[in-house]
Amino acid sequence: MIFRFGELFCGPGGLAWAAKNASFSFHDKQYSIKHAWATDYDRDTCDTYRSNICPDTPETVVCKDIRKLDYDKLNKISNVDAIAFGFPCNDFSVVGEQKGINGVYGPLYSYGVKALAKFKPKWFLAENVGGLRNANEGGTFKKILQDLFDEGYTVYPHLYKFEQYGVPQARHRIIIVGIRKDLDVFFKIPISKIYAIKTCREAIEEPPIDKNANNNEYTKQSKTVVERMKFIKPGENAFTADIPEHLQLNIKGAKISQIYKRLDPNKPAYTVTGSGGGGTHVYHWKENRALTNRERARLQTFPDHFIFCGQKESVRKQIGMAVPTQGVQIIFQSILKSFAGVEYEWEQPNMAP
Repeated sequence: MIFRFGELFCGPGGLAWAAKNASFSFHDKQYSIKHAWATDYDRDTCDTYRSNICPDTPETVVCKDIRKLDYDKLNKISNVDAIAFGFPCNDFSVVGEQKGINGVYGPLYSYGVKALAKFKPKWFLAENVGGLRNANEGGTFKKILQDLFDEGYTVYPHLYKFEQYGVPQARHRIIIVGIRKDLDVFFKIPISKIYAIKTCREAIEEPPIDKNANNNEYTKQSKTVVERMKFIKPGENAFTADIPEHLQLNIKGAKISQIYKRLDPNKPAYTVTGSGGGGTHVYHWKENRALTNRERARLQTFPDHFIFCGQKESVRKQIGMAVPTQGVQIIFQSILKSFAGVEYEWEQPNMAP
């Protein structure tokens, strides 16, 4: 059974790479997910997706603002059996004002609902930040789940803590799996306790990154930053470390914990983000520098041969906005097993639909 796979807000291809590698055989029957089409508004992001996911059919990636996209154009490319949409999370993130559904990005989830109404796939996967459940005092999350349910889907929301699934990064994301109600298929949350914790040091150093690897340029650090980093120990940031006064940050108000924060080499990394600004690039546990984009990509479990297109800052944003491919692959495999009728270890959902 092959599921033709369409994506909205596709990003650089993290979900697609996970889907592509989630196939398995059962009773001599192959279960897999095959790229059909994808769309995003950012040109570099679309180029990255084309290069790594569908180099032979670049026309299947439509680079356009979702608010101006004609869904009939997607339908002409291919029918789909499954849809994914990691709709923009800016208004739901804990970093920011949390405008929720009333923000610029909040309403964009409705284009995923519109796609379900248009294409009526057998299943879908929607992804967003953990802060989604608290936006507008929980009202946004309830409305989203209700809208998805009303389109004819049984929904299975769960807050996945990906470091518990072997991802070398503490990344918490709400994943909503939906199965069409007329199908006799039930999804169960894949169990996490069978996966070993992986540290950021293991991810970055084992095996070593080739010095000529793509997207591995070093960020030029100012003399002040280098001096400041000398006083920051692994796991500390610019506000918790004992730093001389002339090197301290003069910031009023909230002190974001990830500013000039070093990784702890014995733990998974803290969350890799796509935001810009000094001090947010994720910092090496020993060397006085920010991580390279390739090192950041390893924390997101992209393989080294996955090449990101665009200038360094564009690549950094793409990596930070992506999903950890190995973690989501486990979810895709569980969806396929659900359709195949394969039993697998599962755990109770931590969110009520």
